Amino acid sequence: MDKPQARISRRTFLLAATAGTAATAAALVGKKQTENGSSQDSGTQARKGYQVTEHVRNYYRTARI
Repeated sequence: MDKPQARISRRTFLLAATAGTAATAAALVGKKQTENGSSQDSGTQARKGYQVTEHVRNYYRTARI
């Protein structure tokens, strides 16, 4: 008897292709961040996180009830 061949459905194929693409993108982004992070000094990095700027103050002022 012949071995039954596995059939890959369209849904399975698209799921595998999407997962592969996402994994590749994540690897490239991680590599780019590693390269950028090692070449910059800690003093030259921009501040990250929440910052209260004039734009934010204006939003809070206009959003008051």
